[in-house]
Amino acid sequence: MAIRFGTDGWRAVISDTFTYNNLRLVAQAIADYVRNEGGNGRDPEVIIGFDTRFLSDRYATEVARVMAGNGIVAWLTRADAPTPAISYSVLEKQAAAGIMITASHNPPRYNGLKLKASYGGAASPQQARRVEHYLEEAEAQARGPNIMDYHRALDQDLIRRFDPVWAYYEHLGSLVDLDVISNGELRVVADAMYGSGRGCISEMLARTRCHVREIRGEMNPGFGGIHPEPIARYMNAVVAAIQAHHADVGLATDGDADRLGAMDALGNFVDPHHIFALALRYLVEKRGWTGAVVKTVSTTMMINRLAAKYGVSLTETPVGFNYIADQMLQGDVLIGGEESGGLSIKGHIPEGDGVLMGLLLLEIMADAGVPLHELIAEIQQAAGPACYARRDLRLRHPVVKGQMVTRLVDGAPPSIGGIPVQGVSTLDGVKYNLQDDSWLLIRPSGTEPVLRVYAESPDEKGVQALLGFGEEVAASV
Repeated sequence: MAIRFGTDGWRAVISDTFTYNNLRLVAQAIADYVRNEGGNGRDPEVIIGFDTRFLSDRYATEVARVMAGNGIVAWLTRADAPTPAISYSVLEKQAAAGIMITASHNPPRYNGLKLKASYGGAASPQQARRVEHYLEEAEAQARGPNIMDYHRALDQDLIRRFDPVWAYYEHLGSLVDLDVISNGELRVVADAMYGSGRGCISEMLARTRCHVREIRGEMNPGFGGIHPEPIARYMNAVVAAIQAHHADVGLATDGDADRLGAMDALGNFVDPHHIFALALRYLVEKRGWTGAVVKTVSTTMMINRLAAKYGVSLTETPVGFNYIADQMLQGDVLIGGEESGGLSIKGHIPEGDGVLMGLLLLEIMADAGVPLHELIAEIQQAAGPACYARRDLRLRHPVVKGQMVTRLVDGAPPSIGGIPVQGVSTLDGVKYNLQDDSWLLIRPSGTEPVLRVYAESPDEKGVQALLGFGEEVAASV
């Protein structure tokens, strides 16, 4: 059995590799890790949550039974909840770890497990490797999991059912100005994409003068036949709702609500690059906040330009919010984010949070008093121009990342689309940096059998030239 933790936990196809038996074995490895290495001087407790996917609630209960079988108190949510609410609960309850049953934005046939550390963020790669070690050790010894009967665990207070969202909402209220949002009287479409962020934005705005229309908030484990990923191709329902309700903005969160995508009143997709840039500008210019900026290698150069303008340090990391979390834990980070929509700010847990960033975007709009498309035009003028696109190419066979990197570095072109290549980065995959601040990144996904091709250029023609070159290269990998 080859179970490996990827960019953010373990994900696999339901009934293929993601089975009850394998999940129990992984849960036992986590219990072994918590017992032997994850203690904080007290009897260990673990927070367990789940999303709206097929069987997620049952899987979470099995994980709780394994924790109880190992004498670990399992705080198990009563209902589906967002990943950031689970991560915040870890910190709030001073638990040793958190486990979220979710496959995030992946297709409905997948499920998964995200492991959270005691600091309320994704477990580090080193911590994940230690869990894998315990998994391999148990397999070598043919040792099965320790499991306690659910009702017995309840009676012995080893499984405790709880609702994580109210403490989480109170915390969010300390990070955004709900009075400013209320004064904006915005008309908002909140799209949960059938995920566990359902109800969150509307409940946070319930006491404001905003008018909120939630869509795709009912339970639908098949996600209506789409991937629960807040990108333009899956947000047609948001466009229709904006038109029907004359809304100012649409906010979409992914399957476990740690990512955000948006639509303006004209039905234009507002990607996380622009949300990141707007948030950075607002936090510095309006709130007067200071601190470092952290972004992943696949994120827009607009962030670099704004960081230079404000005289703040900027760090670029591999793809994966756990790398951003490392920086947030080590120093004074103002904001950190990635192109996929995971963003967090100073004062919050080191975890991407689509609900928080949706509320902050509403605050930015309300404070400015202008439509979102005007704010986008302003940030393009201040930190652009920047056009971006990403293509996901399905793999017919596995890619050995190291071999791919060597081949692409050795074959680096002198120019792409007539623009000289001035540098090559191998921080995560291979990134060709061009003379005009354009860039092309090619890297295998850490969660799916996909090769991702990312490109940014000052204009659409440049983006298409970069993508075309990237696809030709990727086809030969």
